[in-house]
Formats: sequence, structure tokens, C-alpha cells
Amino acid sequence: MTASDQALDALALAARAADSKGGEDFVALDVSGPLPFADVFLIVTGTSERNVVAIADEVEDVLLRAGAKTHRREGHDAGRWILLDFGDLVVHVFHREERLYYGLERLWLDCPALPVAPLLAAGN
Repeated sequence: MTASDQALDALALAARAADSKGGEDFVALDVSGPLPFADVFLIVTGTSERNVVAIADEVEDVLLRAGAKTHRREGHDAGRWILLDFGDLVVHVFHREERLYYGLERLWLDCPALPVAPLLAAGN
């Protein structure tokens, strides 16, 4: 299986939103093969708790304006790892230490990476 066009469109919006708030180390993974509930994971790093929250808030605002619905939101109060579930797209915004500790990229190593840099360049 491959990620749906809807998930890829949401990925582009989410990546640009995260970038606009200083998100770093973008990784997008096509998880449509092993997971029945999502097509794409976007993993982003924030530099502080405040930055993690700002990135997550901007991603959520942009996707809501585009018509997406937030199915689940976790970790917002702590600002260390915020998960935003939009159905086809799940966005993980990590503080640097949590991202290293949990290593989602290692857990999903078998899933193909999706290029994020062209999405960010297309938004300029």
C-alpha cells in the first residue's frame, strides 16, 4: 500500500506549518503498509517546551482550516511530546531529548521515508 493523496496533502500542510514555527529534523514515514489506521507519520523536533506547543498548535490550526478533523491530541500540557491524530496523518512533535529517547524512526525503520524538503521549498 501507499499513502493516500489526502494524507500527502495533509503532510505538506503540516510540514509547512511546523516549519513556520521553527520545527527541525523533519522525517515523514509512509506507514500505510503496517498500520490500518494511518498512512503517514510526520516527526518534528522543537527546541523547547514552548516551541513544541507552538509547532503543534500551528499544525492543528492549519489543518483545521483546511477541513481536517483532529481525532486525538495528547501531551499538549507537558510540551515534551505532542501527538496529533488527523486520521490518515499522525503528527509527532517532540522535544529533542524525547525524540532521541523514543526513537520512532528506529521503530518504523522498515517504512519508506517520504521527502519533506521539497514540500517545504514548495511553500516558499
